[in-house]
Amino acid sequence: MQNELDMSKNFEIIEAVLYAAGHPVSYDKIADILETTPAIAKKMVEDFAEKYNNSDMPRGIQLLMFDKACQLCTKSEYESYVKMALGIKQGRGNLSNSSLEVLAIIAYHQPVTRAYIEQVRGLDSSYSVALLLEKNLIEKKGRLDVPGRPSLYGTTLDFLRCFGLTSLDQLPSVEMLTFDVNEEEQTEEPTPEEVTVTK
Repeated sequence: MQNELDMSKNFEIIEAVLYAAGHPVSYDKIADILETTPAIAKKMVEDFAEKYNNSDMPRGIQLLMFDKACQLCTKSEYESYVKMALGIKQGRGNLSNSSLEVLAIIAYHQPVTRAYIEQVRGLDSSYSVALLLEKNLIEKKGRLDVPGRPSLYGTTLDFLRCFGLTSLDQLPSVEMLTFDVNEEEQTEEPTPEEVTVTK
């Protein structure tokens, strides 16, 4: 009985922390809070998520689990209501085909340099990379150990959350993907100099 009470208390603590944080919280951090190991903390979150997401009580929020962190967030079907309540205008949150193309290259080949992205696309991609960084869909993962030490880019937890994934292993196979980029959306011009692939 005491163990059940302890587990219930831990679930309440996890819920309170995730609700207050409003962003992904690592299992390491939860382990520190509950004074246990990251592996046990992750198992607690798994058990809690199973009960929380499959409860008979209807909820507008869900507990998402990622490889190294977890988060409470609203369900996608209530996006329009949340935007209305918060005064967020519709549109402009979507990415252009060019940015989606860059994001796909990074997601499937990460970590990659901008030179690699531009070699694949044949277009200057500085604007799309900057936009994706601003939206926190990608982040710098370090630098390539070559002259100039170019930055390496990879996807973030926000990328997984936005696309409804828990890990990169859930990405569809490359063979299933096709790109149809409109000429009007290709505002990025190729650089005049020849790009050298550094990876």
